[in-house]
Amino acid sequence: MTTEAMAPPSTKSQVLRSFDVTDFPAVNGLEEEWRFTPIKRLKDLVTATTLTGAAPGFAPGDLPAGVSVTQVDAGKVEAVLKPFDRISALAYGAAASVTLVDVAADTVASEPVVIRVVGQGAEAAAARTYVRLGNFAQATVVLEQVGTATLADNVEVVIGDGAQLTFVTLTEWDAETVQAQHIKFKVGRDARVTHVQVSLGGSLLRQFTSVEYAGRGGEAELWGLYFADAGQHIEHRQLVDHSVPDCRSYVGYRGALQGRSAHTVWVGDVVIRAAATGTETYEINRNLLLSDGARADSVPNLEIETGEVISAGHASATGRFDDEQLFYLMARGIPEFEARKLVVRGFFAELINKIPVEELRERLGDAIEARLAKAGA
Repeated sequence: MTTEAMAPPSTKSQVLRSFDVTDFPAVNGLEEEWRFTPIKRLKDLVTATTLTGAAPGFAPGDLPAGVSVTQVDAGKVEAVLKPFDRISALAYGAAASVTLVDVAADTVASEPVVIRVVGQGAEAAAARTYVRLGNFAQATVVLEQVGTATLADNVEVVIGDGAQLTFVTLTEWDAETVQAQHIKFKVGRDARVTHVQVSLGGSLLRQFTSVEYAGRGGEAELWGLYFADAGQHIEHRQLVDHSVPDCRSYVGYRGALQGRSAHTVWVGDVVIRAAATGTETYEINRNLLLSDGARADSVPNLEIETGEVISAGHASATGRFDDEQLFYLMARGIPEFEARKLVVRGFFAELINKIPVEELRERLGDAIEARLAKAGA
C-alpha cells in the first residue's frame, strides 16, 4: 500500500492519499465528493486501472528567454500532488511522460508563455503537466485546451520563494470531450499566484484546484469564469489549505447557464489549520441563470481551527437575469438582445480583465456573445 492518513483530516479532503489507483474503491456516485457528478458520462475514467489512449499533444508558442518546455520522464520531477481521488491517481500512473514548463530563477518573462493542448480523440487517455517557477521569477503561463478527449489530467505548479505567476487555463474542448482535471499549487514563501480558470467547451468538465503554502507570506487568488450550454456539466471544486501563518487567499468564481439540463457545480473548501495564524481568506461564487431548465449548485465551506485570523468569510448567490437592468438599458433605446449582451459581459468583465493577454480577452468576449446569439438571447 502507498497510502497515508492526514492528521487531522479536514472536512472535505479525503483521508486516503495514494499514487496507486487500485488503493481507491470504485466510484458509484453515492460518495459526497461525487454526488453532483454524472458518473456514467465519465466513462472509463472511473472504472479503468490504466489508460491506453493517445495523450494530448502539447504545442508551445515562441518562448521568452529563461523559459523552456520539454517532455521528461515522470521520475525527473518531484510530485507535489499526492492524489486523493481515483481519477487523479489514474492520471499519475498512466501518463507516460510529463510536460515540464520551467522558468529559471530570477527570470522576468517578457511575453506570456502560451501552450496549446490538443486532444487526440475520444479514447481515454492521461496527461501530466508540471510548471516550475524558480525563486523570484515572474511569468504568465497560458494553457489552452482544444480538440476531442476523454482525459484524466494532473497539473502541478510550484512557485518558488518570492516568485509571481499568473496562470490561465482555458478549456475550449469540442462538444463531446470529457475531462477530470486536478490542478495543485504549491506556493513558496512570499510568493504569489493568480489563477484564472475559464471553462467553456466539452460535455463534462470536473476541475479540482488545490493550494498549499510552503512558507509565510504566500498569496493565492483563484478566479473562475464558466458558461454552460444545454446538456453541459461543468464542475469546479477548490481546496485551499492554510497550514502556515500569515498567508492569504481569495476565490471568486462566476458562471452563466442557459439551456435545458445545463448544470454547473461549485464547491469551495477553505481550511485554516491551528498553526495558520494571521490568515486572510474569502471565497465567493455567483451564478446567472439565463433560461429555464438550467441548474447551478453552489456549496461554500470554511473550516477554522484557530481564532487568530485576520479575516475569513464566504458567500454564494444564484439568480435569474436582472429584469430591472434589462429595462433600464432598453428604456434608453438599446435593443433587447444588445442589452442582454451588455449585462452578461458586465457580469464577467472583472474576471476577463484578470487575464493579462489582450487577444485572449477579446476571444472570450466574442465567445460569450456567440453563445448568447446561438440561444437567441
